[in-house]
Amino acid sequence: MPVPSRLIARRTLLKAGAISLALPLLDAMTGSGLRAEEAARAQSPKRMVIIQRPLGSYAPYFFPQQPGRQYEAPRLLKLIDAHRAHFTVFSGMSHPGYPNNHGSEYGLLTGVHPDGFKNWDDIHNTISIDQMAAEVVGRHTRVPYLLLGGMGTGLSFSRAGVPLPGNTNLAQVFNRLFLDGTPDEIAREVRRLQDGCSILDGVRDQIATLDRQLGVNDRRRMEVLTGTIREAEGSLKQEQAWATKPKPKVGQTAGNEAGEWVGHTRQWYDLMHLALQTDSTRVIVYRMPEHGPASSAPGITLGDHDASHHGQDPMKIEQATLYEQVHFTSFNYLLGKLAGTAEGGGSLLDATQVLFLSNLGDASAHASNNLPVLLAGGGYRHQGHVAFDRQKNYQLANLYVRMLRQTGVACERFGTSTGVVSELD
Repeated sequence: MPVPSRLIARRTLLKAGAISLALPLLDAMTGSGLRAEEAARAQSPKRMVIIQRPLGSYAPYFFPQQPGRQYEAPRLLKLIDAHRAHFTVFSGMSHPGYPNNHGSEYGLLTGVHPDGFKNWDDIHNTISIDQMAAEVVGRHTRVPYLLLGGMGTGLSFSRAGVPLPGNTNLAQVFNRLFLDGTPDEIAREVRRLQDGCSILDGVRDQIATLDRQLGVNDRRRMEVLTGTIREAEGSLKQEQAWATKPKPKVGQTAGNEAGEWVGHTRQWYDLMHLALQTDSTRVIVYRMPEHGPASSAPGITLGDHDASHHGQDPMKIEQATLYEQVHFTSFNYLLGKLAGTAEGGGSLLDATQVLFLSNLGDASAHASNNLPVLLAGGGYRHQGHVAFDRQKNYQLANLYVRMLRQTGVACERFGTSTGVVSELD
C-alpha cells in the first residue's frame, strides 16, 4: 500500500468559506507497520453514546432467560443478533430507591441519591455521566457534546445539577458540526445547502489533492466519509419536504407518519455516525421521542405511550412490542454503520461505547427497577447476558463508573455507586 512520505496531522481540517470538515483517523496520520498500528489504536479516541427510550421494555422480549454468551435471543434481541459478540445485556440493574414514575428520568444519567427526589419542585441533582465524560474528552473536539431529541423532562445535567436542553432540529446540528465562519459566511452557506448544494462542493479540490497522498485503505475511508455526508444532506432535504406536508386532519389515517418517525430516527443515527466519524464530538445523548398511532407501520393502531401502559393486556403488549421492534431495527442500523467504519486498526464501534437503556423497567407499572440496559462496542470483553438479582437490584451507577474509566476519566465513584462493574474486564 502506498505510504505518504510525510504524515498528515491528526487534526487536519478541510476548509472553504464557512465549511470546516474534519477528517477521520487515516493510516496517513500514523504511518505503517506494527508500531503504526499500535499508534493508531492509541490515537483512536474513546467515545460515549447514550440512547434512552423513555417507555421501558417488555421484559420477556428483552432479557434472555440464560446468562452468558450462549443465550437464546428473545424477540427483540433477535433484531440485533448479528452484533451479539459486541454487546452485553444486563438484567437486575437500576438505581435502587428511585420513585416509580416517569420522573425517575431526572436521575437516570446522574445516579443521584433517592433523597434528591423528595421534593418535586426542588430536585437536588448532580452531574450526569455524559457531562462528566465531556469535561475530559470534550476539549479535544469542536463540539464538546451533543444532546439530541426531546429533553423536555431533563436527562443531561451540568455539574451544578442544572438540566441542559436538547436539540430536535437536524439542520441546526448539522450546521453546528460543519459550518464555522462569520455570521454572513454561515448564512450564505446555509442558503446554499437549502438550495440543494453540498458542503463537499467547496472542498472537492482539497479532497482530490489529499486523495493523491493516500493509500488504498485511506481512500476507501474518505469515500465512506463523503458518502455519509451526502446521506446526511439527503436526510435534511427529506426532513424539509416532510415539514411542508399538511398534517392529517382528525379522522384521517396517519398517512406516512410512521415512515416519518422511523426515517427520522435513522436520520439522527446518520448524523451521530458522521459526527463520530469526523471526531467532531465524542459524547452524544439521544432521547427517543414518543410517537402517536402510525398506520403505515404494519399493525400499529395505538399510540406509543398508551401501548406501553398495557396492564398485561396481550393486545397492548403486542402494540408496544411493534414500536420496540422498529426501534431495535433502527438500533441495528446504527450498530452496523459503526461496525462497518474502519478506524485505528479496528472499527468505530470498537472505539465507541453505546449504552441503550430506559428509566422504566415495566412502564405499565411505572416501575423504576430491573431496567432494560444494553451496552455495545467500546472495546469491552462482552459477556452476552450478565444477570444480577432482579429483586435486589445491582447499582446502575457501578456501570457508569466502568464506562467513565473506559472513556479515560479517572473515576472512583459516581452518583450512588458502591463499586464498579468488573464483568466486562
